[in-house]
Amino acid sequence: MNHRKLLAIACSAGATLSPFYSLHAQTGNSGPSTNGLEEIVVISSRIETPLRQIGTSVSVLNADDIQSKGNSSLLDILRTMPSVAVSNTGGSGQVSTLRIRGEEGYRTLVLLDGMKLSDPSVTQVQPQLEHLLSSGIERVEILRGPQGLSYGADAGGVVNISTRQSSTELRSHIDVMSGAFDTQQLSGNISGGSERADFFLSGTRYETDGFNTRSTDTVLADDDGYDNTSLHARVGFNVSANLRLEAVHRDTAGDSAYDGCFNPVTFTTIHDCDASFEQQASRLSATYQTNYGTHAMAYATTETEREYFALGSSSYGSSGELTRLEYIGNITAHDNFNFVYGIDLEEEDNNGETRDQLGYYAEYLSTFSENFFVTAGVRRDDNDDFGKHTSYRISSAYLFDLSNDAIVKVRGSLGTGFRAPSPYEASYNRNPWAKPPASLIKLTEESSKGHELAVEYYTDGGLHLEAVYFDQQIEDAIYFDSATYSGYLQDIGTSTSEGIELSATVPLHQQWTLETNYTYNKTRKPDGTQRQLRPKNLANLGLAWNSADDRIKVSGFYRTSRDSSDVAGGVPVALKDYDVIDLTVSYNLSDLIHIYGRVENLADEDYVEVLGYNTAGRSAYVGVRFNF
Repeated sequence: MNHRKLLAIACSAGATLSPFYSLHAQTGNSGPSTNGLEEIVVISSRIETPLRQIGTSVSVLNADDIQSKGNSSLLDILRTMPSVAVSNTGGSGQVSTLRIRGEEGYRTLVLLDGMKLSDPSVTQVQPQLEHLLSSGIERVEILRGPQGLSYGADAGGVVNISTRQSSTELRSHIDVMSGAFDTQQLSGNISGGSERADFFLSGTRYETDGFNTRSTDTVLADDDGYDNTSLHARVGFNVSANLRLEAVHRDTAGDSAYDGCFNPVTFTTIHDCDASFEQQASRLSATYQTNYGTHAMAYATTETEREYFALGSSSYGSSGELTRLEYIGNITAHDNFNFVYGIDLEEEDNNGETRDQLGYYAEYLSTFSENFFVTAGVRRDDNDDFGKHTSYRISSAYLFDLSNDAIVKVRGSLGTGFRAPSPYEASYNRNPWAKPPASLIKLTEESSKGHELAVEYYTDGGLHLEAVYFDQQIEDAIYFDSATYSGYLQDIGTSTSEGIELSATVPLHQQWTLETNYTYNKTRKPDGTQRQLRPKNLANLGLAWNSADDRIKVSGFYRTSRDSSDVAGGVPVALKDYDVIDLTVSYNLSDLIHIYGRVENLADEDYVEVLGYNTAGRSAYVGVRFNF
């Protein structure tokens, strides 16, 4: 990385360092109102903001939501949210992709306690969410659409994840789970602290024999297992009333068996394949608060190592490193507005090929009244290989107070961005194995634009209704030539994703709650055909009941996917529609002991998410959780 650029950023930040989210924001504390509008989120502009002031589309999962769903994989919990589609290639630990509003997984930015989990060792710089378990996760915020002004111009959607928070009390949790496919999981965490310092430590060991990943593996037909060991640590120090320092580290190691690798001796496709994944992410940060605002700065690295094995022998390896230095300032001296500004420098390293991108931005957040809110921001990025680009975002929200203690919120936003080809994409077409037409093409950057209009209805009784119309465009989208395997090509023209999101949270009774969402998503490539693995219709329905004493909880979850297609040999192939039902039951024996059970795919639906890959049938799991 260019050290002069690093020095310039450090000087611009002065002597102040910071984590970008305060403790209050990470815990998701909300005000006294029960209508949800006062809930504090940080994902939209990276500062604490109540939902009433936000003009973008934000979804929130808290600790109770995550625990009630119960899935070991965080991906299976995220897929229950509006406009979130997941495609998995054969079970736990297998390659998976999360798409928000029909955009590619590598346009989705994932942060965990402020650490960027993008992996530059693969073809596109993207998160490997199949290795992220739900254990120890306290809160998830999802920003839908290309609205990531302060995160980077290539953020087509943002997922911000927080781990369990420290407290002044010493607390610990141990969770033991077992179930189908010889699955075993042991997880635990401990937290504590004082007014001066606090800490959080967690660890998870997950093992499963899995099932046969590929439907084409009819000869060996073996189980393809997966092991995962994840360790997470966070330590904070309140140096003074104004200065807080924090260090975070996460270590994830995953080993998976899969089908369909290449035998370098016989030059054939075989089904005895293994892959190892190791990722270490670290972040050092500090926050300095003054009477007029906050200064924040952090340095973070994410290192990834991959190795692939055929018949037990190493066949290929790759490595990548993401290094990021960023500063955020927030001026709050005036009661009627906030001014947020920042600068970031990021270096991507893919097997020795490196690239820097310098970005700086500013956003104005105004509160003209108690009911009318406007934001406007601009970002400038300078990419080593693809030059300078300007992107922007504007949003607005207006609240109407109704006579029946209800509030209607009308909002809208418009945002733009760009994505430079990854180091791997940019270099692939220059290599000897590339062939025409890809070898004759020099890739250019993608550009994006998206807008949305929404109306929401809130009541003090907890009823929340939301309807959103969105329209997004990607110019000159990059894709791999799966027809002739020549290399990377571009869909010259406009790829679109347009749709409607409908969501509802309905407190049916003191002991019953209904949550549901439906997404209609029409996607098109420049030639008018449907984009790959983008279901046109997605729906989720959750119904929860708890006993009067809150000791027994029962949650049922239904999800459906309609009108999706994959590609085989360059030809679109329609996928079968499917419906999946999950059921979770829990019982508190005491304040210390909590037992639970979960059945996934209760109706034993036979379905396909990606052409040629199997999915799990009916499977049951039981566990016990100890709280100390």
